[in-house]
Amino acid sequence: MLDVRRLKVLREVAACGSFSAAAESLAFTQSAISQQVAALERESGAKLLERGSRGVRLTDAGRALVDHADAILARLEDAEEELAAIAGLRGGRLRIASFQSAGATVVPRALGEFHRRFPDVALEVTQAEADEARTALANGDIDLAIVMDFEETPLLASDLTLTHLLDDPYDIALPRDHPLAKRKSIALGDLAGERWIVPQPGIGCQEGIFGACRLHGFEPEQRIETDENEQLQAFIAAGLGVALFPRLALAAPRPGVVVVPTAGGGLKRRVFAATLRGAYLSPATEAMTEILRDAAAEFEPAAAA
Repeated sequence: MLDVRRLKVLREVAACGSFSAAAESLAFTQSAISQQVAALERESGAKLLERGSRGVRLTDAGRALVDHADAILARLEDAEEELAAIAGLRGGRLRIASFQSAGATVVPRALGEFHRRFPDVALEVTQAEADEARTALANGDIDLAIVMDFEETPLLASDLTLTHLLDDPYDIALPRDHPLAKRKSIALGDLAGERWIVPQPGIGCQEGIFGACRLHGFEPEQRIETDENEQLQAFIAAGLGVALFPRLALAAPRPGVVVVPTAGGGLKRRVFAATLRGAYLSPATEAMTEILRDAAAEFEPAAAA
């Protein structure tokens, strides 16, 4: 394996025309220059320089090696510049995955601020629930994930580092003409006999909602299942049922939908920024985590109301 530092010495000797001039240019001793060239000749198995009365000149082998050295050193300089740009957030990319409602509220706010500060970092965003996001983190497909859990059923995250962003309470969403729609708050038990619209199983929210209903003595039996926030609200507005839904997902209620707090507090979920435990965190990942914390704080007053 050829030593890149010795290639740089050979190139300088060729450019300067003598060992002494190369030594002065590189701040080496002339003896050190001779030793570096001799070592490179041993590594390459070829004579690289010929000494004459007018100095030194490259052999054919030396000329070929210097041509390659120019390309190699140029690529290394490019690499050093790119690494410096990434470290200074003047380049690189950041890949994020988020569940749906955070991806429509907190994440866009954070992305906008990040892009304002660091416009040269490429941003890639995908939608993913916790299990899918965890796999993507483990595979190196994303750098950062927005995930959620419930205090009663915490996320098993031995492989993740979690940064808490906010607590997101669940409210009751009803059709505008529902008999309970004008109340200031509604006890969950008052909805035991209602038709329910709920998220589909397997993404965490349905399990949390059903658990809260069971604590109030009932199971939502008559139900429509959907994972789309807009579709859920459309079903409610059409009078097809009621829902217990996270406040982030109801940040912009559609016409015909009334949102009422749950009496006594009730269900809430915890929202986190997640990275792979022990993995290298790029400057962009660290900066985005802090920006996400700031963006999430803007939603805390609404979440805590």
